[in-house]
Amino acid sequence: MFAGTATALITPFKKDGSIDEECLRRLVDFQEENGVTTLVPCGSTGESATLSHDEHVEVVKIVIDQARKARILAGAGSNSTAEAVMLSKKAADLGADGILSISPYYNKPTQEGIFQHFKAICDAIDIPLVVYNVPGRTGSNMAAETTLRLAAVQGIAAIKEASGNLEQVQRILANKPRDFEVLSGEDSLTFPMMALGASGTISVASNCCPKLVSDMVALSRNERYIEAATIHYKLAPLFSCLFCESNPIPIKYTMMRMGYGNGVPRLPLTPLSDSGRLEVDPVLKGLGLI
Repeated sequence: MFAGTATALITPFKKDGSIDEECLRRLVDFQEENGVTTLVPCGSTGESATLSHDEHVEVVKIVIDQARKARILAGAGSNSTAEAVMLSKKAADLGADGILSISPYYNKPTQEGIFQHFKAICDAIDIPLVVYNVPGRTGSNMAAETTLRLAAVQGIAAIKEASGNLEQVQRILANKPRDFEVLSGEDSLTFPMMALGASGTISVASNCCPKLVSDMVALSRNERYIEAATIHYKLAPLFSCLFCESNPIPIKYTMMRMGYGNGVPRLPLTPLSDSGRLEVDPVLKGLGLI
């Protein structure tokens, strides 16, 4: 259902720190015009951790209202199962096509706790759930065995895999149910993961390069790997520099340079440093983005 290219949307803010609705709507249009098939509001790239519940609902509502053809996979994760259930229900009520939910962070639950957390969310909603494994942010890895156990639960449709462990990815791909999708959660690994059998990506880089990322993914899905690899290597410097500081600091700066938002994240994140700009700017110029 969510195969192809999904963009983990930034949340643009105004100078006073409020949500920039006009900019967010333009960003949705930019994505759809350039081949993105799914939009993901309120993920970690969208700074969900610093959005109030009301703001979270507002962002999802704006994206759903503006989208004309893309599916909406609403971020609704939390390290509190009850809070994740509440946010998921609200997004479902707004008309989201699915929910993206991060594995509980900070708490460091057992594998059984991770399974029960996601099962409780799935049981509470009637739209597909995509689980998200990103040990670098959560402090714990969701083992391949846990992912495969979740894949057997009706209503859990896919995983966004950002462990960086291709051996783990291969175990999931080799043993998953046919209709369970594996999506890359790391831009630099999207191409190799798709060569192994992944269905697509939830991308940070597609905020600024939606067509290139969409083309690379479409070519990979059609097993045109040589052509896809050409795009992968063209984008490789971007994949690297967008993580020179904590995401979404570099991508918010990038989008500001392209006319989307003021580039300022909410504290405790800070604007891109001078050294970061020296790393990012040449790459953006090389790709013709600025």
